Amino acid sequence: MRQDTAHKKKCTIKTIQKDQGFTLIEVLIALTIFAVGLLAVAAMQTSAITVNSTAGQMTTRMTWAQDKLEELMALPYSDPLLEDLGDPPSGTDSAGNLHQETISEGSVNYTILWTVTDDTPISGNKLITVTVTGKGKTTRVSYIKPSLT
Repeated sequence: MRQDTAHKKKCTIKTIQKDQGFTLIEVLIALTIFAVGLLAVAAMQTSAITVNSTAGQMTTRMTWAQDKLEELMALPYSDPLLEDLGDPPSGTDSAGNLHQETISEGSVNYTILWTVTDDTPISGNKLITVTVTGKGKTTRVSYIKPSLT
C-alpha cells in the first residue's frame, strides 16, 4: 500500500512540473503572430482614412453640382443662364453672365461651370451639364430640361 502512495506522488509531481507555464519559444511565436495581426490592422486603418477622405471630397463636389443643377432647373426655359455658349462655355450670355463660378470651402477652391446645349437630345430640349472641379478631381452631372410650351 505504501508503494502505491509513493508512485502516485511521483506522477503528480511530474504532472505539476509539466503544467507550470509556457516555454520561451511558445511565447515568442504567439507574440510574432500578434504583431503580424496588429500590422495588418494598422495598414487597414491607413487605407480607410485615405478612402474616407476621397469619398468626402467626391461628396462635396457632387453636392455643389447638384445645387447648381437644381438652381438652373428652376429657371424658365428662355433664361439667359440657359443660353448655349458652347462647350466649354466661351464669352457671356445676353445678360452678361459667365457660365462659371468659383466657391471657396475652407482652403479648397471649387470651380463650377455649366454648359447648355440646345435641341439635345431632341428638338425642344436643353442638355444642361454641370462640372465641378476641386483638388484636381472633376465631377459632372447632366439634366435634360424640356420646353414646356
